[in-house]
Amino acid sequence: MLYYLFRYLEEHFNFPGAGVFEFSSFRAIMAIIVSLMISLLFGKTLIEKLRKKQVGETIRELGLEGQAEKKGTPTMGGLIIIAAILIPTLLFARLRNIYVILMIVTTVWLGLIGFLDDYIKVFKKDKAGLAGKFKVVGQLGLGLIIGLSLYYNNEVVVRDFVTQDKATEAQIAASTENFKNEVGDVVYILDTKSTSTTIPFVKGHEFDYADLLFFLDKKQAKKYAWIVYVLIVTFIIIAVSNGANLTDGIDGLAAGTSAIIGLTLAVLAYISGNAIFAKYLNVMFIPFQGELVIFGAAFVGACIGFLWYNSYPAQVFMGDTGSLALGGIIAVFAIMLRKELLIPILCGIFLAENLSVMIQVSYFKYTKKRYGEGKRIFKMSPLHHHFQKLGYPEPKIVTRFWIVGIMLAAVTIITFKLR
Repeated sequence: MLYYLFRYLEEHFNFPGAGVFEFSSFRAIMAIIVSLMISLLFGKTLIEKLRKKQVGETIRELGLEGQAEKKGTPTMGGLIIIAAILIPTLLFARLRNIYVILMIVTTVWLGLIGFLDDYIKVFKKDKAGLAGKFKVVGQLGLGLIIGLSLYYNNEVVVRDFVTQDKATEAQIAASTENFKNEVGDVVYILDTKSTSTTIPFVKGHEFDYADLLFFLDKKQAKKYAWIVYVLIVTFIIIAVSNGANLTDGIDGLAAGTSAIIGLTLAVLAYISGNAIFAKYLNVMFIPFQGELVIFGAAFVGACIGFLWYNSYPAQVFMGDTGSLALGGIIAVFAIMLRKELLIPILCGIFLAENLSVMIQVSYFKYTKKRYGEGKRIFKMSPLHHHFQKLGYPEPKIVTRFWIVGIMLAAVTIITFKLR
């Protein structure tokens, strides 16, 4: 909103300094500052209100050290994160941008599902919370909205620049506009609708989901590619949001890991939305994505600000209100950047937590069926509980997971040059 206000002031009144709002870098800095302020100020107030209403966490007896002390700690603190993301985004981003709109929808949508789950647990005294099938239906609904919007919206394109000497007649005819570069060559701008994405470590660096329909001819594959695309988008949203939910098991782990991932995605958004950097790194240039940097900055600020109260020993837990929203935001952010195939690397912590549960459950069922007694690979799952059972204190586990997360983020960025 402030972007449009200051743009109006500059155009009609030549207001001093209003032009600075044209720069996404300035607005991103302002977004992270405001996000931190909201987290710190609103967080303290919300925690006190949650305490007065006795909105405390119900702790399952897992035999973990320090578990008893957590009982009664206020939950639903994800409201702090959601407020600290949405308010700076509404203030500083261009709200007509399709990518920003979809990120706001994702935040509110999954935040509401998580809030409903926490509400049932806390106020209805039902430890199971919202039934799993309803969570999945909500995530499927979001997957349809995101997938179909990205596929059909005319602003969602990949842009390429082709000089006249290299352009074909078809490319010249399809060009939306052209300009002369610094040496006087005519350059044609090509905006292409596609279901292409980025493949790490592969020369050429791109893969079209339509190629999965190899049993159809090329025209038919393009026609039905939206089905494959929507299914993959939905699967990624469900997987990553559930991974973040599982990671939120000890103080500061989910928020800190999400901040690292969010910062990386903001950097990737800046690169993808900048023609110069995209060309230098030979990655897809996706116009209008620069606005995602503002959202990413607010996201990082919200996670770091929440850590003020969530670091060990936690004064508040984010609950499903926060964890489902964080995971969904990360998934949709990566999908918009066409970097979703990098998620197993970037979100390696979430993946490890997810896999540890799947492996533990599968192995237990298999051994029980075969030998009559279930056996376990890990002392407890998700993975962070395994290390707790080994006697590691919470802060050490969290810090080491953060270090691994930073290493994975570095590898993600390096993939641009390793092919």
